[in-house]
Amino acid sequence: MKTDLTDTTSSKINKALVLGRRAIGTPAVGMVLTLVIVTDEENAYDALKAANEASREHPSRTLVVIKRVSRSPRDRSKARLDAEVRLGADASTGETVVLRLYGEVVDHAQSVVLPLLLPDAPVVVWWPVNAPTDPANDPLGALAQRRVTDTYAAEQPIQELTARADTYTPGDTDLSWTRITPWRSMLAAALDQVVCEVTSAEVEGEEFNPSVELLAMWLAERLKVPVRRSKSAGPGLTSVRMETSSGPIVLDRPDGSLATLSIQGQPDRGVALKRRDTAELIAEELRRLDPDDTYATALKFGLERLDEQAATVAPEQVDEPVAEAVTEAVVVVESAAPAPAKPAAKKAPAKKAAAK
Repeated sequence: MKTDLTDTTSSKINKALVLGRRAIGTPAVGMVLTLVIVTDEENAYDALKAANEASREHPSRTLVVIKRVSRSPRDRSKARLDAEVRLGADASTGETVVLRLYGEVVDHAQSVVLPLLLPDAPVVVWWPVNAPTDPANDPLGALAQRRVTDTYAAEQPIQELTARADTYTPGDTDLSWTRITPWRSMLAAALDQVVCEVTSAEVEGEEFNPSVELLAMWLAERLKVPVRRSKSAGPGLTSVRMETSSGPIVLDRPDGSLATLSIQGQPDRGVALKRRDTAELIAEELRRLDPDDTYATALKFGLERLDEQAATVAPEQVDEPVAEAVTEAVVVVESAAPAPAKPAAKKAPAKKAAAK
């Protein structure tokens, strides 16, 4: 069931929701949270599709906030709100309200969203694209317990990741972190199978992928070892190699679907590690609404510290055989150097005698 409202208000939208629930025979509100999606017209369809699929696991009221750009000064001075209310089969297991904001109301989106929030229910705000630098201080982000961004969709993903670390507030999270959950689980399970000490690690993945940086920082922070970040053709994360006292542990996924786990002294095992779509990522984030402390510690580890360790500590370990060879050569030269000096000291008096 769809209801279109042109030049409307929040109270009229609430009335349309009540009438729609009665019309389809579900007067009770069975949603567990409110999901606010802040996006543009271009990405609204994909974001709403992912939210509808995630609502099968988390029935929610989905509010899609689309800020329309007014091209002329006259249009920018006029405030208008258009809405589309979807219930029943058109909204999966929840309720969907698509809000299109025009003119001055674009700068006051929170005043439109606030009356539509479910009472006594958690609020999650998700920015699929164009997320604010400080989500917690955003007018819409301030209404939520959880704020979800996606640095992978940013123009400069790595710089965006650094900005997220500087402005982190408990409740913030990022889909780039959610994407590496299976990797973190598999690596932790692999280390539980072997009694060893990890000495170094290497994370390989495509360039400009913040998930690779987050996984490297997580390993460096947890294991307290140097972690090297390597580039590959992708897709996404392709390999993690940990050097241990019992031999290397390698988790390799060259095709983005099936990975191979190799542990010294054990047969190789195939692991299902496919790249997940956005609906699965959002569903995972909605399972927990408390602050993610693990994400916070990994994010605040810092890309600078990661680069410093990879540039200074790791090469020293690689060059130890060369350093030992150079030291041995210096010792040989020093031990051999005094030998020709003694004959030269004996010949000096002979020359003086001849001169006399």
